[in-house]
Amino acid sequence: MAAVVLVTAVLIICQIFPVKAADDENLYALSAVLMDGENGRVLYGKEAYKGRPNASTTKVMTCILALEKGSGDDYVMVSENAASQPEVKLNLKEGEQYYLEDLLYSLMLKSHNDTAVAIAEHIGGSVEGFAKMMNAKAKEIGCTNTHFVTPNGLDSADAGGIHQTTARDLALIMSYAVKNKAFLHITQTRDYSFSDISGKRQFSVHNANAFLDMTPDAISGKTGFTGNAGYCY
Repeated sequence: MAAVVLVTAVLIICQIFPVKAADDENLYALSAVLMDGENGRVLYGKEAYKGRPNASTTKVMTCILALEKGSGDDYVMVSENAASQPEVKLNLKEGEQYYLEDLLYSLMLKSHNDTAVAIAEHIGGSVEGFAKMMNAKAKEIGCTNTHFVTPNGLDSADAGGIHQTTARDLALIMSYAVKNKAFLHITQTRDYSFSDISGKRQFSVHNANAFLDMTPDAISGKTGFTGNAGYCY
């Protein structure tokens, strides 16, 4: 248990660009935070409360909501909207059905955008409905400057503003998520294979989070990238 407490206390969420920050010669990130994952106390922050687009780190919230509101053996029907999402994607086809549990591995190991929309529509009835659930959950967790528009983190905006969060808010979301055993199991899995419910299509996904194998103390994480967000973790 001590090892878990130590690692959840070291949550660094950042947006990385290839230029050095003026206020810290050793930190390339525009925003970063070091948080005690047990109590949410910020131990170090660099623009930790500034809202920024956060790309596929959004999928942490998508996953935890699906785990809390759905069941792994739910049948998820793929819509035209889900199937038409841009890369990175699993290449789902309209009308196919998948188990929710399988799609969560696609979501978190390879960050598939079409999978995120299929999950959102299943849990929330629509992307817009799911976004409302995401924003409500963010407030419940204690986020103060987060606005979700999409379940996959693609750059977007609606009447409430642009899709964004802060390093501090994202660390709160991750510290909440890693307390869920199913979330940890999914995000720690290195390789996973599954098929659609009909068994006609077979898939294998490999975990893209290289940080898991860079240090024995890493217990979870999520990568992300869009043009507006830059590289995120």
